[in-house]
Amino acid sequence: MLKDPYLFDFLGVGKEADEREIESAIVQHITRFLLELGAGFAYVGRQVPIEVGGDDFFIDLLFYHLKLHCYMVVELKTGAFKPEHTGQLGFYLSAVDAVVKSAQDNPTIGLLLCKSQNRVVAEYALRDTNKPIGIAEYQVVAALPEELQMNLPSIERIERELGGKGSETG
Repeated sequence: MLKDPYLFDFLGVGKEADEREIESAIVQHITRFLLELGAGFAYVGRQVPIEVGGDDFFIDLLFYHLKLHCYMVVELKTGAFKPEHTGQLGFYLSAVDAVVKSAQDNPTIGLLLCKSQNRVVAEYALRDTNKPIGIAEYQVVAALPEELQMNLPSIERIERELGGKGSETG
């Protein structure tokens, strides 16, 4: 059901983007991200708060699958996959199942998106889990070569020029 890798070239962030930058870009481009996920997903929220035992936790991205009738938690990691990431994601799945989902919903599924993964380590990390968790890599667009960067106008210059034209015609 889950693909690997997810191609995030449409986000316009570089390879060194941190989790929050990627998350913000995904939210800005939510329609394209939903298409990348596949048919049937609906966006629920970003940094969704969930309280467990009096403590607050925040889910990176929360979706709902309309045909599967279940929530999907997406956790972003800007580094390589580590086995402890599955523990955090499993905790979020249990919390959503206990606090958010209704009796009519199926168990929550999880997707851990990492910059890279060792498939053998990932297989071992998931071997004895009973939670529906997928691990996939994501790929963002590489930064522009330096010779192209020097020939392109800066964001500030583009904004200045667009701002100037808007005020002249308005």
